[in-house]
Amino acid sequence: MKRFENRRVIITGAATGIGRATAQRLASEGAILGLVDVNQKDLETAAQAARDAGADVETFVVDVADEESVRGLAQQVSDVWGGIDALVNNAGVDNKGGKVHEYPTELFDKIIAVDLRGTFLMTKYLVPLMFDAGHGAIVNMASFSGLAADADRSGYNAAKGGVVNFTRATATDYGSRNIRANAVCPGTIETPLVDELVGSADAEGKSFREQQARVTPLERLGKPEEVAAVVAFLASDDSSFVTGETITVDGGVMAFTWPASALTG
Repeated sequence: MKRFENRRVIITGAATGIGRATAQRLASEGAILGLVDVNQKDLETAAQAARDAGADVETFVVDVADEESVRGLAQQVSDVWGGIDALVNNAGVDNKGGKVHEYPTELFDKIIAVDLRGTFLMTKYLVPLMFDAGHGAIVNMASFSGLAADADRSGYNAAKGGVVNFTRATATDYGSRNIRANAVCPGTIETPLVDELVGSADAEGKSFREQQARVTPLERLGKPEEVAAVVAFLASDDSSFVTGETITVDGGVMAFTWPASALTG
C-alpha cells in the first residue's frame, strides 16, 4: 500500500516550484490532491501532471491571504471530500526591499499577508476538517531565512520566522487531537521564485548560483524534489511521533558559523 493511498491532501502554492514537486511526489504515492494557487494557468498544468501520475485531483484558485476566499475554500473542500488528512502550507512570496528604514511598508505587508497570514488562515479554516478523522498532518513551508537574517529582506525574515513559531503553536494546540504540525526550512532551491529574484541560470543568475554553491557544504543549490521528499515524510505516518519540529533542507548552510575555505578556497 502506498503511503498516501486514500489520503486527502491540500497543497497551497501548488502551481510551480516546491508546491508542484510536492504534488507530483504525493501523486506518485497515491494521494487524493486539492491543489491551491492564484495562478490558474500553471495550476492546471500542475494538476494535469499529477493526474498523469495517477492522482485524483481538484483545483482551487484562491488567494490564501484573503480570509473570505480561504473560508470559501474550506467549505468547498468539505463539500467535495468531507474532510482532509494533510495540509501543506507552501504558498509564499519574496522580494528584496532594502534596509529596514528604506523597506516599503506595502511590500512588508504583502509578504506577511501571503507567507504568514496565509499560513494562519489556511490552518484556521482547514484544521477543523481533520477533526472527524481523528488525525492529521500539517506541513508549513518556512525557510532558512526564518532561522537567520538576509540583507535587505526583513519582511521575508519576519514572515518565515513567524511561520516557524506558528508551527510550534499549532503543534501545541492540536497534539491532543492527534494532529501534528511541522515546518520545513529550505535553503536556496532552483525554483521560478529564485529565477524571479536573481535571474535564471544564465549570465544574469550565474554569479548568484556560484556564490551560493561556495557557502553550501554540498556545493550546489537544492532541487524542488528534494524538499518534496521531506514534506512527504512529515505528512505521512512515517513521522507519526514528530511534531513541533523544524527541518532544514539547505545542503548544510546552517551547519556552520564560519565558512572558512568555503569562501576563500
